[in-house]
Amino acid sequence: MPAPDDFTDYVGDLLTGTYDCVDRILLRGYFRFGQTSGGLLQWWEQLHPGVELTEEKLRAMAGDFGRRVAAFARKKEIPLEHCQIGDKNKHQRAERLRPKDPNFTGVFLILVARAPALMWKTWRNRAGKIVLRRLKNWPLVNHYHFHIVDPEWGHVTIRMSGHPPFGVQVSLNGHEWVQRQARKRGRHLVQEGNCFVGGSDAAALHEIAEELHGASGLMRLAEVCDRWVYRACLCFGLTESEQARSNFRYSYSAAQLEYSRNLLFKSGRRMDEVYQGLIERTRQHLDVPRLKTIFGRKNRPHVNRARGGRLEKILDRSMHDLTVFKLHFGKLTLKMYDKGDRVLRVEVIAHNIGELRCGKQINKFPEMLARMRTMVVEFLNVVQAAHVSFLGGEQLDALAAPSVRGAQRVAGVDLQKPRMRAIAAAVVVLAAKPEGFTAKQLAEQIRQTQGRSMAGYHGRQAAYDLRKLRGKTLVERIGQSRRYRVKRPGVPTLCALWLLREKIIKPVLAGVCRPKRGRPPKRVHRLDQHYHNLQREMLETFQTLKIAA
Repeated sequence: MPAPDDFTDYVGDLLTGTYDCVDRILLRGYFRFGQTSGGLLQWWEQLHPGVELTEEKLRAMAGDFGRRVAAFARKKEIPLEHCQIGDKNKHQRAERLRPKDPNFTGVFLILVARAPALMWKTWRNRAGKIVLRRLKNWPLVNHYHFHIVDPEWGHVTIRMSGHPPFGVQVSLNGHEWVQRQARKRGRHLVQEGNCFVGGSDAAALHEIAEELHGASGLMRLAEVCDRWVYRACLCFGLTESEQARSNFRYSYSAAQLEYSRNLLFKSGRRMDEVYQGLIERTRQHLDVPRLKTIFGRKNRPHVNRARGGRLEKILDRSMHDLTVFKLHFGKLTLKMYDKGDRVLRVEVIAHNIGELRCGKQINKFPEMLARMRTMVVEFLNVVQAAHVSFLGGEQLDALAAPSVRGAQRVAGVDLQKPRMRAIAAAVVVLAAKPEGFTAKQLAEQIRQTQGRSMAGYHGRQAAYDLRKLRGKTLVERIGQSRRYRVKRPGVPTLCALWLLREKIIKPVLAGVCRPKRGRPPKRVHRLDQHYHNLQREMLETFQTLKIAA
């Protein structure tokens, strides 16, 4: 079973199962000797002993690469298409041309597009020796996108530069690997696009997906790269004998990763109620910069017994309204959205693996997945804490009272003061930030949200306010570092105090002071009805206590 989190436990009775899976995997391959001038000269000497390396010879190799690819495409009757700069529909184009034969294996499409690549400039110095310099501004050169069907990984895309040292990029999808393994082992699954939906054996899918973690997943990645990079792509630039003679081998690093937790609901209607309610309650707390709705069909898919069957997908349009709940933290993105008719996906995207702070080399792949899984769990814990707030009877007075840290007396957390309210709101926003936050980041968040009223707020003031929160055990320091994280009980407490003031006290008192007149609306929201009842009772209470509203 997946690692437990608070939100999944909260909606556990509404689920048929959950599974975790690696989604998109983007690897970069590079030839170590080709990254330095001395290494490139040594490789050239091994490749062509006694032949002088010149810029013209490097360009000639790039020309040979392109001509061999074109000849191969004509011979094997493989489509060879050129793309414009900035074309982002390469994968969709390849999916439309993907062979229908389930037993097909090999290259089925080659796309050519221009993109920046490493290139070398050569000249002779005063001593008559060849000198190489790597161009600072990488020029645009042809890159060849080989779209391949692999027996284990399905659709694999390998992008390779035609210029030495032939930089390569490998794109895979973990869901396709899980799908093929599940069918091979006879596990039941129902798939819609890049997602397994209701009716699938979630426990078996999670068990299979776990095989991509650890040393076994690392070995499978190395196997698929070695299976296609050298024999299907690099062979157009260097023959197998030239690769062996010059010891040309790639080293790989991870460029981007996507990891998701998928919650399979029993009912699409109940999933909508839970998800939309969660968005309404947590959007202001977590400061979602954009709530994106992609309109497709108006209603969710359903079984119509009169016609039989469910609605089918039309072209590239969504089958239902897709609401994306997104948080950005630098090059990391935490995202929650409904996918399929009964699937709620929580996804963490590392646009730059360096943000995970565990190294980029492919041998760190298990550690990368472990960190991303921890981020998903912590994100769901924060979302659940902001969704279901809790406030004890004595906390309201206890928070405002001073506290003692060591030998020093620290002021309390008085949310009646605007500065403290701004601090509490910013801390809840940063609670979902992976690896915690610093006092400087807290100050930046406050200045960004509060504008001119807090323009002079800096890290020194933020550190003092964090001491107040630490005195109430709402925030803790991470080890001996200068980073902080919100303790699990801290988020629901701060959210409950914010809701009590902003969503109960202020609107109720405002309605008591300025009662609405005229005909009531035909449709009244449930929350508005609660406000109306509270305002009526509050007005009668004021009149009994002789308080002017």
